[in-house]
Amino acid sequence: MLGGYKKIKIFMSFFFSMLSVTYACNSGGIKTKKEDEKTNIQDISVNIVRKSPNFNGDSAYRFVDKQVAFGPRIPGTKSHAECAEYLENKLKRFGAKVLIQKSSVITHDNRKYELKNIIASFNIGKSDRVLVTAHWDARPISDQDEIKASFDAANDGGSGVAVILEMARQIQQQKPTIGVDFILWDLEDYGKSDDLTPNESTWCLGSQYWFKNPHIKNYKARFAVNLDMVGGVGAQFTQDQVSVQYAPKIVDKIWNIANELGYSDYFPNKQSGSIIDDHFWINQYGIPCVDIIDFSNEKGFYPYWHTQKDDMNGIDKNVLRAVGQVILETVYRER
Repeated sequence: MLGGYKKIKIFMSFFFSMLSVTYACNSGGIKTKKEDEKTNIQDISVNIVRKSPNFNGDSAYRFVDKQVAFGPRIPGTKSHAECAEYLENKLKRFGAKVLIQKSSVITHDNRKYELKNIIASFNIGKSDRVLVTAHWDARPISDQDEIKASFDAANDGGSGVAVILEMARQIQQQKPTIGVDFILWDLEDYGKSDDLTPNESTWCLGSQYWFKNPHIKNYKARFAVNLDMVGGVGAQFTQDQVSVQYAPKIVDKIWNIANELGYSDYFPNKQSGSIIDDHFWINQYGIPCVDIIDFSNEKGFYPYWHTQKDDMNGIDKNVLRAVGQVILETVYRER
């Protein structure tokens, strides 16, 4: 997140020295009719036996819209408090056991906030578990835009939460054979733009707190998946170096399933830079974790990242469906 951007360390090859590069995101366009048709044809043409239920992209899209309707979910605001209540109640209605992990935290600008990590668990009695996470807060200001103001944060925050909500809805109807935990991180996006601290520690405050204070003593999971910016038009999810370093087998598992399901355009078998995101702290805790994030070395992050255009116009239900189906299938194949 150095200089207003997340810090990217690009590993060109084992035979070349490591380069450290910071990327900016250019404004992107709206998906064309031809691209939509390609996505739909790809979905229809895939004939395989899945173990997971059908992930509903329309439902996930509505979950993004519902979060945006509260207003920017900036910590300390009414919108933030109302959205927290909505997420807690919705997960309870889907049959999850819900815990709100709270703590007072001091941000880089010396402000005090009450952090709320929202934790939802299914199949409580199962010792074998999988963890899926996303952040639910909104960045206070669109620092990558000429207009410096609050914004909807539809993709950067809203999309990952929406995929989790739809996963929870499907799990209520058809339970997997293992336990599943969801964590919605708070205060992920409040970091300092030019953060030079080790591991960019002004960001990801929710997962940092959990890393030191897990919701269950000695909590264990087979692996974890973090979702960040997973609903944007034209999304591409590459394999970042933190994921590859700490969770190579899980990277292979997820990207192979994506290819099998016909979503290789979204999940290219391609490595990218090293990103400090919530998955970094899950990996430090000891659970191998993969980051599913819209990023590539060529384009950088989601084109509307931290701008006023991160709204519902940039959300593609086909992308939400692709990510949701891949992660659902990954969970349901565990035995």
